[in-house]
Amino acid sequence: MPEAVLSRAAAEMLDWHGSGMGVMEMSHRGKEFGEIIGQAEADFRQLLAVPSNFRILFMQGGGLGENAIVPLNLSRGGAVDFVVTGSWSTKSLKEAGRYCKARTAATNAEGGHVAIPEAAQWSLSPDAAYVHLCSNETINGIEFQELPDLKALGSDAPLVIDFSSHVASRSVDWSRVGLAFGGAQKNLGPAGLTLVVVREDLLDRALPICPSAFSYKLVAENDSMYNTPPTWGIYMAGLTFQWLLQQKEGELTGVAAMEARNIAKASLLYDFIDASAFYVSKVDPACRSRMNVPFLLADESRNEAFLTGAKAAGLLQLKGHKSVGGMRASIYNAMPLEGVQALVSYMREFERLHA
Repeated sequence: MPEAVLSRAAAEMLDWHGSGMGVMEMSHRGKEFGEIIGQAEADFRQLLAVPSNFRILFMQGGGLGENAIVPLNLSRGGAVDFVVTGSWSTKSLKEAGRYCKARTAATNAEGGHVAIPEAAQWSLSPDAAYVHLCSNETINGIEFQELPDLKALGSDAPLVIDFSSHVASRSVDWSRVGLAFGGAQKNLGPAGLTLVVVREDLLDRALPICPSAFSYKLVAENDSMYNTPPTWGIYMAGLTFQWLLQQKEGELTGVAAMEARNIAKASLLYDFIDASAFYVSKVDPACRSRMNVPFLLADESRNEAFLTGAKAAGLLQLKGHKSVGGMRASIYNAMPLEGVQALVSYMREFERLHA
């Protein structure tokens, strides 16, 4: 999270705006928290230019929870198409199968999850209740640089996207989306808060077995207050929304400014990797993630030495996921360009010493 947000939260910890209490002490029904959640929703709508016919819901359960909550709300127990591009969409497919007829419309598993299958080759069901994809695969480092136009592919199904790990790092083409969900803990706030942005015409489709607290219709009708919401997480995300809206890069502001920064950060790291014979990126350049950069050392016997040296240099949590191996640099919105420059500098020096 941005240092400025953490500092402001620390200053307001014991007394929010002269109320005499901290946010964690407030009643979620009180006017003080009403101001917080109302402002957070308005700022998020402005930040991502969310159209008026979409509802913004503050929920709980994270991305894994939504893997069940989405089919409970949208599948009607029928067929659902999944585009499987990595670990998270694989989990989504498996979980949805508990509530609907989950189908694999396309997958890149055979190639090792390093490229996105061509949309023209997707096998979409004519009766699909929706089409699901993970627009940024955190573990595999794959990102959709453009969301598919399902109508152009002959499908009238709404598109559901899991944008957990790159939300607010780039704009969203809402004309192509029916529902987007994401845990806040990558780019927006602490773990515990989940954001759902859902088109209003999709609200009233829940299966009878859908728990009341997970019904999008009930949550929307109660302004995300059907049950006690994650108040602290909403407050922290709200501060992050304000910080993001204030960001500037040249003439760009808000998400556009963040996108420009993220392009610069990712390009710096990928360009260095591509120019080196010591480090390797296996992901297709056409779909490389700007948020999560997995890479390998050509000689993996040096992995532990690399991680030990990185820790000594103040570069932490670079070990890749166990299912992929190697290294992974997660360069979310709050990571400044200087952080990526420090990583590249370390990688260059490590290569000089060990090549």
